[in-house]
Amino acid sequence: MKSAAIGVRMHSGWGVVVAVSNDGGRPNVIARERIVVVDEKAGGKRQPYHFAKTMSLSAAEKYITRSKEESQRLAREAIRALAENLRSAGYRVACCALLTASGRALPELAAILAAHPLIHTAEGEFFRGAISEACGTLKIAVARVRERDAEKEVKARLGKPAGDAIKRIANARKTLGAPWTQEHKKAALAAWMALR
Repeated sequence: MKSAAIGVRMHSGWGVVVAVSNDGGRPNVIARERIVVVDEKAGGKRQPYHFAKTMSLSAAEKYITRSKEESQRLAREAIRALAENLRSAGYRVACCALLTASGRALPELAAILAAHPLIHTAEGEFFRGAISEACGTLKIAVARVRERDAEKEVKARLGKPAGDAIKRIANARKTLGAPWTQEHKKAALAAWMALR
């Protein structure tokens, strides 16, 4: 069974997942999916901290906890299904590269809810945390990669072969079709770096 890595770029309630394998020392994109980690029919789930802002602190804590449990469950189901699909195609998911933002430490919930920029930061970490927890439960190692540094880090780690990897990933749209956005490319680059 060949090893593969997944790269994940999360949004509010959903994310882009790209799986990459090693094809003779070059990245080979073997899967691309959109996963959903919220109940899209339930109000407030896509932005749990925004929704909790109007609640009492006690109610907000309970709401955030319930939302986190639900998102983690949905993330586990999505990652497990992807890993099973890859396994049936002859690949074992060895690791996950999770694209991150600034990595800023968060204060307690009351301080988060009092500052709109912190609400956005908390929501980003909330959904990345769901993926990280899912991978941990499924025994998939997680590497966090700052999104804005992904290409620079690939070049620093891989040296001269990085140019070929970047070009190959950029051109994957020719075989995969649309969508193949910058976030797909960065997720694939991060996965390739984690796999290497």
